[in-house]
Amino acid sequence: MNTENKSFTSKDIKDLWQTPIKLFNKLDSEFNFTHDVASSKENTLCDNFITLEDDALSCNWGDSNWCNPPYSNINPWVDKAILENKKGNTVVMLVPSDTSVKWFKKAFNSCEDIRFISGRISFINSDTQKPVNGNNKGSVLFVWSNTPKKISLVCRSNYI
Repeated sequence: MNTENKSFTSKDIKDLWQTPIKLFNKLDSEFNFTHDVASSKENTLCDNFITLEDDALSCNWGDSNWCNPPYSNINPWVDKAILENKKGNTVVMLVPSDTSVKWFKKAFNSCEDIRFISGRISFINSDTQKPVNGNNKGSVLFVWSNTPKKISLVCRSNYI
Protein backbone atom coordinates (compact mmCIF):
# COMPACT_ATOMS: atom_id res chain seq x y z
CA MET A 1 0.00 0.00 0.00
CA ASN A 2 1.37 3.41 -0.95
CA THR A 3 0.82 5.65 2.08
CA GLU A 4 2.67 8.58 0.50
CA ASN A 5 -0.39 9.63 -1.51
CA LYS A 6 -3.09 8.84 1.06
CA SER A 7 -5.35 11.84 1.38
CA PHE A 8 -9.02 12.60 1.79
CA THR A 9 -8.79 15.84 -0.22
CA SER A 10 -10.56 15.84 -3.58
CA LYS A 11 -8.15 15.43 -6.51
CA ASP A 12 -9.21 18.63 -8.28
CA ILE A 13 -7.80 20.82 -5.48
CA LYS A 14 -5.33 18.48 -3.74
CA ASP A 15 -2.19 20.16 -5.07
CA LEU A 16 -3.46 23.75 -5.26
CA TRP A 17 -3.38 24.89 -1.63
CA GLN A 18 -1.79 28.25 -0.94
CA THR A 19 0.52 28.83 2.01
CA PRO A 20 -1.00 31.10 4.68
CA ILE A 21 0.34 34.60 3.96
CA LYS A 22 1.46 35.23 7.56
CA LEU A 23 3.57 32.06 7.49
CA PHE A 24 5.08 33.02 4.14
CA ASN A 25 5.75 36.62 5.20
CA LYS A 26 7.55 35.52 8.37
CA LEU A 27 9.81 33.21 6.38
CA ASP A 28 10.23 35.76 3.58
CA SER A 29 11.52 38.31 6.10
CA GLU A 30 14.18 35.76 7.09
CA PHE A 31 15.11 34.35 3.66
CA ASN A 32 14.16 37.14 1.20
CA PHE A 33 12.62 34.79 -1.35
CA THR A 34 13.29 35.56 -4.99
CA HIS A 35 11.10 32.75 -6.41
CA ASP A 36 7.99 30.72 -5.60
CA VAL A 37 8.89 27.51 -7.39
CA ALA A 38 5.74 25.39 -7.02
CA SER A 39 2.89 27.75 -7.62
CA SER A 40 0.13 28.73 -9.96
CA LYS A 41 -0.73 32.22 -11.17
CA GLU A 42 -3.59 32.17 -8.66
CA ASN A 43 -1.63 31.17 -5.56
CA THR A 44 1.90 32.52 -6.07
CA LEU A 45 3.47 34.50 -3.27
CA CYS A 46 6.48 35.94 -5.16
CA ASP A 47 6.80 38.22 -8.17
CA ASN A 48 8.97 35.52 -9.78
CA PHE A 49 7.20 32.17 -9.86
CA ILE A 50 7.32 28.85 -11.64
CA THR A 51 4.08 27.06 -12.48
CA LEU A 52 3.37 23.43 -13.33
CA GLU A 53 3.31 24.42 -16.99
CA ASP A 54 6.80 25.98 -16.63
CA ASP A 55 8.09 22.64 -15.27
CA ALA A 56 9.94 23.74 -12.15
CA LEU A 57 11.65 20.38 -11.88
CA SER A 58 13.50 20.98 -15.17
CA CYS A 59 14.40 24.67 -15.04
CA ASN A 60 16.80 26.70 -12.91
CA TRP A 61 15.53 28.25 -9.69
CA GLY A 62 16.53 31.54 -8.10
CA ASP A 63 18.89 32.46 -5.29
CA SER A 64 16.31 32.03 -2.51
CA ASN A 65 13.29 29.80 -3.20
CA TRP A 66 9.98 29.17 -1.48
CA CYS A 67 8.55 25.72 -2.21
CA ASN A 68 5.16 24.41 -1.08
CA PRO A 69 5.21 21.44 -3.48
CA PRO A 70 2.29 19.33 -4.68
CA TYR A 71 1.80 16.89 -1.82
CA SER A 72 0.79 14.10 -4.21
CA ASN A 73 4.42 13.63 -5.30
CA ILE A 74 6.99 15.29 -3.04
CA ASN A 75 10.05 13.14 -3.80
CA PRO A 76 11.13 14.87 -7.05
CA TRP A 77 10.85 18.24 -5.32
CA VAL A 78 13.22 17.10 -2.58
CA ASP A 79 15.65 15.89 -5.27
CA LYS A 80 15.41 19.27 -7.03
CA ALA A 81 15.92 21.19 -3.76
CA ILE A 82 19.10 19.19 -3.12
CA LEU A 83 20.33 19.92 -6.66
CA GLU A 84 19.56 23.64 -6.40
CA ASN A 85 21.30 23.83 -3.02
CA LYS A 86 24.42 22.26 -4.55
CA LYS A 87 24.38 25.23 -6.95
CA GLY A 88 24.48 27.56 -3.93
CA ASN A 89 20.76 28.39 -3.86
CA THR A 90 18.62 28.42 -0.72
CA VAL A 91 15.40 26.39 -0.69
CA VAL A 92 12.74 26.47 2.03
CA MET A 93 10.15 23.71 1.64
CA LEU A 94 6.89 23.26 3.55
CA VAL A 95 5.73 19.64 3.59
CA PRO A 96 3.74 17.22 5.76
CA SER A 97 5.58 15.92 8.78
CA ASP A 98 5.35 12.28 7.76
CA THR A 99 8.40 10.26 8.80
CA SER A 100 6.97 7.08 7.24
CA VAL A 101 7.76 8.03 3.63
CA LYS A 102 11.10 7.76 1.79
CA TRP A 103 11.36 11.40 0.72
CA PHE A 104 11.19 12.53 4.36
CA LYS A 105 14.41 10.75 5.34
CA LYS A 106 16.14 12.08 2.21
CA ALA A 107 15.07 15.65 3.01
CA PHE A 108 15.93 15.29 6.69
CA ASN A 109 19.43 14.00 5.96
CA SER A 110 20.26 16.50 3.21
CA CYS A 111 19.07 19.84 4.58
CA GLU A 112 20.62 22.00 7.27
CA ASP A 113 17.63 23.41 9.12
CA ILE A 114 14.57 21.38 10.11
CA ARG A 115 11.65 23.10 11.81
CA PHE A 116 8.81 20.91 12.99
CA ILE A 117 5.70 23.04 13.41
CA SER A 118 3.55 22.16 16.42
CA GLY A 119 -0.13 22.40 15.63
CA ARG A 120 -1.71 22.07 12.20
CA ILE A 121 -1.72 24.65 9.46
CA SER A 122 -4.92 25.76 7.76
CA PHE A 123 -3.94 26.18 4.13
CA ILE A 124 -5.67 28.70 1.89
CA ASN A 125 -8.11 27.78 -0.88
CA SER A 126 -6.63 29.72 -3.80
CA ASP A 127 -10.08 30.24 -5.37
CA THR A 128 -11.77 31.74 -2.30
CA GLN A 129 -8.64 32.99 -0.47
CA LYS A 130 -10.13 31.59 2.74
CA PRO A 131 -8.38 29.24 5.18
CA VAL A 132 -9.58 25.65 5.20
CA ASN A 133 -9.47 23.76 8.49
CA GLY A 134 -9.13 20.01 8.73
CA ASN A 135 -5.49 19.44 7.76
CA ASN A 136 -4.92 15.87 8.99
CA LYS A 137 -1.12 16.12 9.37
CA GLY A 138 1.44 18.31 11.02
CA SER A 139 3.95 20.23 8.93
CA VAL A 140 7.69 20.65 8.76
CA LEU A 141 9.95 23.19 7.12
CA PHE A 142 13.09 21.83 5.47
CA VAL A 143 15.72 24.46 4.76
CA TRP A 144 18.64 23.86 2.42
CA SER A 145 20.90 26.85 3.06
CA ASN A 146 24.51 25.69 3.57
CA THR A 147 24.45 26.52 7.28
CA PRO A 148 25.17 24.36 10.35
CA LYS A 149 22.62 21.60 11.06
CA LYS A 150 19.77 22.69 13.33
CA ILE A 151 16.58 20.87 14.35
CA SER A 152 13.80 22.66 16.22
CA LEU A 153 10.17 22.54 17.20
CA VAL A 154 8.43 25.83 16.54
CA CYS A 155 4.97 26.86 17.64
CA ARG A 156 2.45 27.48 14.88
CA SER A 157 1.60 30.80 16.51
CA ASN A 158 5.15 31.99 15.75
CA TYR A 159 4.21 31.87 12.08
CA ILE A 160 0.47 32.40 11.92
